[in-house]
Amino acid sequence: MTKRFLVLIAGLGLLLPILASTPALAVNPDEMLSNPVLEKRARDISQELRCLVCQNQSIDDSDAELARDLRILVRERLIAGDDNEEVIEYIVARYGDYVLLNPPLKPETYILWASPAVLAILALLAVFAFYRRKQREATGTTASLSRDEQERLDEILGTPKDNGQS
Repeated sequence: MTKRFLVLIAGLGLLLPILASTPALAVNPDEMLSNPVLEKRARDISQELRCLVCQNQSIDDSDAELARDLRILVRERLIAGDDNEEVIEYIVARYGDYVLLNPPLKPETYILWASPAVLAILALLAVFAFYRRKQREATGTTASLSRDEQERLDEILGTPKDNGQS
């Protein structure tokens, strides 16, 4: 019993740092603003902006050089006196709606919003077609032949004609 308890404690000791850790933010100390209110606003804005290099990661979480440049740009705009919306509009004007982690619903972004649903429907259709084909193969059913096709097949195979008489 004591040995199991020690193994459990050792295992928790190894897992605790992993479980207790939060995702490391990529913001470097030299990027941070001395004003805590502005820094909080910068962090809030950074969580809404996509790193253009990384896959679906905010600039606050990304270590990419472009994300660092965007974080600095956000802080510069805040120091210049822009409010949060003006900062986001400024960055969207330069990089497009794709820079937003949650892009607005408008004609230019319909493809971003519709693509998951379209891909899901296509995947369901592919699965349906696959299973339908498998079912046909298992039962050995094929599409029925027209009368002309059946007569031609009978001719080729040398099968006597069935004139409807049994």
